Amino acid sequence: MKNQFSHVSTWVFDLDNTLYPPECALFAQIEIKMTDYVMRELGVNKARANYLRDHYWQTYGTTLSGMMREHEIDPTPYLFEVHDINLDHVPQDLILRGHIKSLPGRKIVYTNGSEFHADRVLEARGLSGIFDAIYGIEHSDFHPKPSSEAYDAIIARDKFAPQTAAMFEDDHRNLKVPHTIGMRTVLVGPKVEGDHIHHQTTDLTAFLSQIVG
Repeated sequence: MKNQFSHVSTWVFDLDNTLYPPECALFAQIEIKMTDYVMRELGVNKARANYLRDHYWQTYGTTLSGMMREHEIDPTPYLFEVHDINLDHVPQDLILRGHIKSLPGRKIVYTNGSEFHADRVLEARGLSGIFDAIYGIEHSDFHPKPSSEAYDAIIARDKFAPQTAAMFEDDHRNLKVPHTIGMRTVLVGPKVEGDHIHHQTTDLTAFLSQIVG
């Protein structure tokens, strides 16, 4: 496994369901807040709001992108409100922290959520202070993964070379562009078939242990 990543000098990690296990169910909290936001802003009932939340996610990559494109909402209060969730049950993983610190080169977090959300989750997970940069959707001009514009914006901002970078993601759709531009791709989650996925794991901590030895 070390040889498969010997060329990598930039390690890009998604946040939700990647740097913490899906069992934490943080997105279940976020979805409730998104539905409430859509109901209030658009004046629709809960069933319609749930439909729109999922429809915008499927169509545009995030619910926020759909709300911005179709309803011109201000993204800043939306991002703060939907990510203001309870993190008391998120377990720390000091072994994962050690493995990430041991990776050679630059380590960054890139999420379709907000930097505010990422900072809070990393602190709860015991992963604060080990990443060189944290990028939220606000740093990609609100273009969400999996759009190529999103990756272009983050690469331009961080100035890393895709050919010497690896991407860790729980959503296989978000690995298609990284694969196309030369990044090594790792799906963290249930097995999915696809030529755009180099490696798959359901345990990020165990997977990284094979790289750092």
